Amino acid sequence: MDYMKQALSLARLAVGQVSPNPAVGAVVVRDGEIVGQGYTQPPGLWHAEIMALRQAGEKARGGTLYVTLEPCCHHGRTPPCTEAIIKAGISEVHMAMIDPNPLVCGKGIDGLEKEGIRISYTGEHENEAREVNEAYLKFITTGLPFVTAKFAVSLDGKIATRTGDSKWISGEESLKYVHQLRYTTDAIMAGVNTVLADDPRLTYRCGVTGGTVRKQPLRVIVDCMGRTPLTAQVFDKPGEALLVLGNSVSRESKGAFAARGAELLELPSKDGMVDLPSLLRALGEREITSVLVEGGGTLLGSMFDNGLIDKVIVFIAPVIIGGAEAKTAVAGRGVERIAEAMRLHRVAVEKFGDDVMISGYVRR
Repeated sequence: MDYMKQALSLARLAVGQVSPNPAVGAVVVRDGEIVGQGYTQPPGLWHAEIMALRQAGEKARGGTLYVTLEPCCHHGRTPPCTEAIIKAGISEVHMAMIDPNPLVCGKGIDGLEKEGIRISYTGEHENEAREVNEAYLKFITTGLPFVTAKFAVSLDGKIATRTGDSKWISGEESLKYVHQLRYTTDAIMAGVNTVLADDPRLTYRCGVTGGTVRKQPLRVIVDCMGRTPLTAQVFDKPGEALLVLGNSVSRESKGAFAARGAELLELPSKDGMVDLPSLLRALGEREITSVLVEGGGTLLGSMFDNGLIDKVIVFIAPVIIGGAEAKTAVAGRGVERIAEAMRLHRVAVEKFGDDVMISGYVRR
């Protein structure tokens, strides 16, 4: 059995639920048998290694630990995992990757080796481990969230008709997957034009029409001029809404938004758009590690123009909308020559019903 692959499957269960901590999976093996498994619990609760060791109990002694990230060796909300590994009597540790967190990087390995524990750092499934924690890795090294742009387009590249109608371009299977994306992200971002056109809730729901869950991503509405209607569903429970305003919005409007329950963030603005790099820094300061940008074209265009997108997920539906005035997914300045176009790498293609999803990472 591929024990590291099993640890990775456990780690995926924690993605989006344990920020700002990494999503880690751990498996304890003794005499060829899995005796303990675990994955990271929400902040303040046990890490993956502790969960697996507690399940293994005395069977952990002399066993091998497979873990997707270097075990922590510092006191945070919980004690160091390295201490628990040593105390449990683990004889060997396999890890998929080293933790770039300066508090851990290499120190976890050193602490275990000093106690005579064999370290088999072979980078087992390292690429998969990095993808599971792509948001954490960016956040812990830059202080900024990992930003994914998501949109659905017709075959001719439109996101809405010339009248603004956009429901629904993509099919039910694609919509279900979008809710999985929302479940694994810390914040969902949309521009005011999307709110005006669609009045979205921007919540995670269990299935397209299913119920909500307790943990909801932060809803970030970028609204330079304060045009969001007070009746907008993004202000409703469950979850919290952060309304990002330019510095010219009146005190009366800000008071009305606050009374509606929105948290307000005022940022410098220019040409009708708030300072987006400052917005990402502000989100990083509140330990938001991942952001899913769901549109519309003006916001996405500005995000791409500013080089703020890390990953792109596009659903292409087999429909033709047409119309010179129909809306496109990415507005902004764009590029002047094809040679300057932003190109993706590590591209993947999947099918959801009749839709095709293309995803990839922005090449830096």
